[in-house]
Amino acid sequence: MKLLLVEDSQRLRETLELALRRSGYRVDATDDGREGLELAQDREYDAAILDIMLPSLDGVSVLKQLRQDGIETPVIFLTARDQIEDRVDGLRSGADDYLVKPFALDELLARVEVLCRRSYQKADNEVQVEDLILDTAARTVRRSGSNLDLTAREFSLLEYLMLRSGQVVTRTQIEEHIYDELVSPMSNVVDSTIYALRKKLSVTPDSIPLIHTRRGHGYVLERKA
Repeated sequence: MKLLLVEDSQRLRETLELALRRSGYRVDATDDGREGLELAQDREYDAAILDIMLPSLDGVSVLKQLRQDGIETPVIFLTARDQIEDRVDGLRSGADDYLVKPFALDELLARVEVLCRRSYQKADNEVQVEDLILDTAARTVRRSGSNLDLTAREFSLLEYLMLRSGQVVTRTQIEEHIYDELVSPMSNVVDSTIYALRKKLSVTPDSIPLIHTRRGHGYVLERKA
């Protein structure tokens, strides 16, 4: 999952960024409202966390512009404003959720998880394709009743493919969504992770291949007819 975090408090931003990364999210972070708007316009995010009081452009203005542009990224506002009218204004501007500072970190993580599921029309934590089941909350994967031991990167890539089951995803989309660092055009890091996943998904000799290569296009997770 890829998140945008726009928060002008350096201490809070760094704390949230670290916690989100440790929870398996890919995070782009900035302290500036206008830069946050440009990032949200240029890149695809599963959810965005916006402070309301921001330099150059406040969070409400950022969100209103995104909605005018037709960008429906789920957004949660962070704010010190706790009056009912402030919450109503935030929600009416197009926000999906609203969290008043100070807040518990676990609560924010839970709300972000819900927003990400909502963006894929998922009502619960489990995503299933054939006999492959991934739990986004527990961060576990099972196939044919067997638990799979995946690295954090393998889990993130599998989650990305499963949430887009039946859709071809390009190498560039994977690199931008999964990897924090820039990936060299000559790197085979995506291929290597795909290879490792395929091996781990073959839990029995009869396991049906689920990750397929579309030459010249990318990868798709599905059961071939």
